[in-house]
Amino acid sequence: MMNLIVFKEKLTKRLKFNLPGRETQRRMLVKFDKPFRFDNKIEDAIPSAVLILLFEQDGDIHFVLTERTHTVEHHRGQISLPGGVQENSEDLSFTAKRETHEEIGINPGEIDIIGELSSLFVIASGFNIQPYIGIYNSVFEPNPAPNEVASVFLVPIEDLVNDENMKSEHRNIRGHDVDVPYFHFNDHKVWGATAMILSEFKTVLIEALDA
Repeated sequence: MMNLIVFKEKLTKRLKFNLPGRETQRRMLVKFDKPFRFDNKIEDAIPSAVLILLFEQDGDIHFVLTERTHTVEHHRGQISLPGGVQENSEDLSFTAKRETHEEIGINPGEIDIIGELSSLFVIASGFNIQPYIGIYNSVFEPNPAPNEVASVFLVPIEDLVNDENMKSEHRNIRGHDVDVPYFHFNDHKVWGATAMILSEFKTVLIEALDA
């Protein structure tokens, strides 16, 4: 595996060009058996940001996912990227770093934001999510906030680009039969908005590494 410096250079270069966008996000979109109405509208969306935090550990490059507690306001018990809601019109890249610090306790000063992915409006919750990609330039030693984060786990980037980790299952959500695509990492099922964001990142990552 390439070292973090070379990886950062390749990924930063790729992020300067057009993003694959909605087409790759939709690969992991939950599919309802019939039309389902949500009341949230994009013009009323809540600005938020998440961070794909990358770092080198044990010779491999990983990113971070968290399992949310069952006491948080939104997406209880789900697997998520660190992130949250914009505060006081702050820059959304700052939101991503601030929320990552609050959730998993790492030093935001050691995070180097190298680019962003396509924004994603989540009609089910009303959030408009801006994903950022950051390199962590220190030893990763998380200190998760117990009221927000039940656990932190690391995913090698090889697991993301491995198509065998893309799966699908049928569920019943709000009385509807739905097809739920998900990534299978470390015995966790990553679906919904997080999976859609990671789907675009997967494409960008493959293109960066192949360049």
